[in-house]
Amino acid sequence: MEPPERYRPIVDDFEAFRAACERPLPSAIRVNTIKASVAEVRAALDEADIAYEPVDWHEELFVLPDTSPGANWPYFHGWIHGQEEVSAVPAAVLDPQPGERVWDACAAPGSKATQLAALMDDRGEVVATDNNLGRISALRTNTERLGATSIAVTHEDARNHSLKPFGGAEYDRALVDVPCSCEGTIRKNPDAFEEWSMSHVRGISGVQKDILERAVQATKAGGTVVYSTCTFAPEENEAVLDHVLEREDCALVDFDLALDHREGVTEWQDDEFDPSVRKAKRIYPHFNDTGGFFCAKLEVAQ
Repeated sequence: MEPPERYRPIVDDFEAFRAACERPLPSAIRVNTIKASVAEVRAALDEADIAYEPVDWHEELFVLPDTSPGANWPYFHGWIHGQEEVSAVPAAVLDPQPGERVWDACAAPGSKATQLAALMDDRGEVVATDNNLGRISALRTNTERLGATSIAVTHEDARNHSLKPFGGAEYDRALVDVPCSCEGTIRKNPDAFEEWSMSHVRGISGVQKDILERAVQATKAGGTVVYSTCTFAPEENEAVLDHVLEREDCALVDFDLALDHREGVTEWQDDEFDPSVRKAKRIYPHFNDTGGFFCAKLEVAQ
């Protein structure tokens, strides 16, 4: 059974879900507070005669109903960055503070890494890791355009991430927005379901487990790790959390999310997961007129 039909048992109002998956996704931008305030960006968009709509749950996000994010001077000057609405969730949940050391384990092309830097007032250190040189080029370009001087880019496989180049110190927080089967991007990538395969889901879930394990290991006691994907598959979401909970000394914790969502599923097909995976959040396209997303917050044991 191929998506989206396989998710009928866990999605409320399945027909609305199917219909939402077929609608184009509105363009969205994030205000880059390293370079400009929300008020300054509003004025700049007005001056450029660009229509925009505020997003209820996040004052630094706007939807652009009539244009693409990059076709205006505020973008070229680094005042704004094109970023899907739900893509802003994990960094907000991680909530890094100025002066902290933060790891973005799968950072390219840099939307979340630069958001982390902005949340930290560009003070502290964001280690932004990726294993794809082509995507790292985009990461560097976005980092420079947005003026995020606190970001240090590393080219490596996150599963083998080394703390040695940074003095061996563990991180205060880690963001793990892993590569996935990308089903939740169907509204901007219409081929996402056609290119989907169960073998890819199984293969990528192994990578996801290893990256999340490494993030927990690299984060100091009492530190926070946020895990996220843009897919609906429990194999890549709750099953990954269940795997790491069994192997690492960490726990899932509750967090608030203003977007409409559902809790994580504890049963899927023939599998049962740790009951605490309910603390994860599932965001479906028909709930908030967004892409699909999954997000969970873990705390490393003290």
